[in-house]
Amino acid sequence: MVLGRLMSCVWLHDPTIPAPARYRRSCRYDAFIPINISETSLEFSGDVIGSVSEAENAIRLLNAPAGPSLDPLARLLLRTESIASSKVEGMQVDARRLARAESKADSGRTVSATEIGVLANIEAMQLAIEEATSVESLNIDQITDIHRVLMKDSVSPAIAGQIRNVQNWIGGNDYNPCGAAFVPPPPEEVMALLDDLCAFCNQDRYPPIMQAAIAHSQFETIHPFIDGNGRTGRALIQVILRRRNLAPAFVPPISVVLAADKPSYLRGLETYREGHVGEWVESFSVAATRAAHLAQRYLLEVEDLKSKWRTQLNASLRPRRDAAAWSVIDALPGHPVITIAIAAAATGRTRPAISQAIDQLVIAGVLEPISEGRRNRSWEAVRLLDLLVEMDSASGT
Repeated sequence: MVLGRLMSCVWLHDPTIPAPARYRRSCRYDAFIPINISETSLEFSGDVIGSVSEAENAIRLLNAPAGPSLDPLARLLLRTESIASSKVEGMQVDARRLARAESKADSGRTVSATEIGVLANIEAMQLAIEEATSVESLNIDQITDIHRVLMKDSVSPAIAGQIRNVQNWIGGNDYNPCGAAFVPPPPEEVMALLDDLCAFCNQDRYPPIMQAAIAHSQFETIHPFIDGNGRTGRALIQVILRRRNLAPAFVPPISVVLAADKPSYLRGLETYREGHVGEWVESFSVAATRAAHLAQRYLLEVEDLKSKWRTQLNASLRPRRDAAAWSVIDALPGHPVITIAIAAAATGRTRPAISQAIDQLVIAGVLEPISEGRRNRSWEAVRLLDLLVEMDSASGT
């Protein structure tokens, strides 16, 4: 069954808009209004259920070794997911450039608009995981909070956290929705649809991966914001996986896989609206399985790299067991480009102790300086960002 209905609408003539005459004329278009998903009973084949089970087993295995000592690795995977989610929207910032931009931003230096956008996506994803997952029941406020963080430093800060009150559309021209590839529901339908979506997200009648897949595609169909819908909707995936306790620590970077084949991802959202929910859920589950396997391999490689760093440090300087340098090594996966201030905050050590630790890690070949001068100095963890780039490349294979 098609998961919604088309509403015939009229775009009114507007002689004042700065557009060619043909775009100022009135015209008709069809807006798609999805069904209330919380009230709909969906059935799935054994193959789909098998794919869902495989994905959930892979995510549980990824999260099995989690603990407080691995928090920096959890942050690293979160960064990976956020970068890839931005990449889907055409915001191309590689891991090395972003890590350097983050250290610049932390010290008050200027970064580009694209870098600000991706950094905001990391912050929004963190908000999604920490706050939206902690409330008893998910509601519209949590969704708008995620969007607010995502868009507050964008080129359109006025729309941050604001449910749209105008019609939006995908494809076609920039002036009216007539001829658009897809027209989401009219603005007067949005709040009720979001309430229904939140009710669905608070249910547990479907497995977590299945629920996340359906909720994401329903959110993208509603398209409740003027901009930032894709990134907010992918944050919602992580909210559900955390709320259902499937991914309590390590987020599977599903966006890494989705970004590697964006046309297939967008086609999957279309198949959902056409009523082929099982096909979309199966495709999403396969992406989640691949993401979990990639992440697990990545975490093992990062742990191996940390072990090599410890060996290098011990062989070159043999610092005391309580030296700050060991703590900095543990913190590096969450901060691949580090400053004295970042390292002090991440480890709880004093700035003099951190300064000494960084000097030791440079001598040991663990850190490389990437800025000169006495102010705003920063260092990069050797080989760590290379691993991140390699994982992104591996997602397409």
